[in-house]
Amino acid sequence: MAKRKTKAGVVASSGNAFADLGVRNAEEKQTKVRLAVAINQILQGRRLSQTAAARRLKVNQPKVSALSNYQLEGFSVERLMNFLTALDRDVDIVIRRRPGTRRAGRIVVTAA
Repeated sequence: MAKRKTKAGVVASSGNAFADLGVRNAEEKQTKVRLAVAINQILQGRRLSQTAAARRLKVNQPKVSALSNYQLEGFSVERLMNFLTALDRDVDIVIRRRPGTRRAGRIVVTAA
């Protein structure tokens, strides 16, 4: 999405802070963060220790620590989605035609 200046000279966000900052693979990074937020909210809601969460997710405790600190370089989008299903969540992927008002397709993650 194109950035546009407001009257006060402030640049409006595109909705993806990574893209606004010029980070490579911005959509993938934003997708990972949104998935990680959902996972961390579930773990916190269940009051699971990192050790208990690791057992549930079938990873070691340092991986849970990295996830809770949003150090997501070692996680794929697919792996994060698998964590959500291990936490009894459904993950739905919907593919549709982009509207004519946008130049390119996009990836959106929404937690329900």
